[in-house]
Amino acid sequence: MPKLPYQIRSAYHDEWDDAMALAWKTFLQFEADIYTKEGVRNFEDFITDTTLHRMFVTGSYQMFVALDQAKIIGMITLRNVSHISLLFVDEKYHRQGIGRALIEYLREYLLSEAGIDKVTVNSSPYGVDFYHKIGFRDIRPEEEKAGIKYTPMEFIL
Repeated sequence: MPKLPYQIRSAYHDEWDDAMALAWKTFLQFEADIYTKEGVRNFEDFITDTTLHRMFVTGSYQMFVALDQAKIIGMITLRNVSHISLLFVDEKYHRQGIGRALIEYLREYLLSEAGIDKVTVNSSPYGVDFYHKIGFRDIRPEEEKAGIKYTPMEFIL
């Protein structure tokens, strides 16, 4: 994979709000129109949940960010040690390898720091093709829970 002109690293505590704003903005642009009102509300509730933020601050919910200078242009989060919870890239940076680079950074982190060799994700319909292209496979067909549509997937690192 070619070297990107962007930095990828663990997120700092004060970057939470900007990362969640990116997730919300990107969700509204590419996802919200296929979800029910309940699903959109549940997604917003998830990314604004104070418990989730507290988990991030205490280190039990990891977040990694891609930066163009000091601007967050992509983010990926990890819950329960090996489950991708959120992955979003700013629309202006789509198709530049940032999503793939975030997955690669996460892969290296899981293998070296956590000794984990498999990661899972509940992919949104918009993300299914991306995840397939980088090697994820479906575990089950698309499901819907609380208005959120997703396809359970896994990737052997």
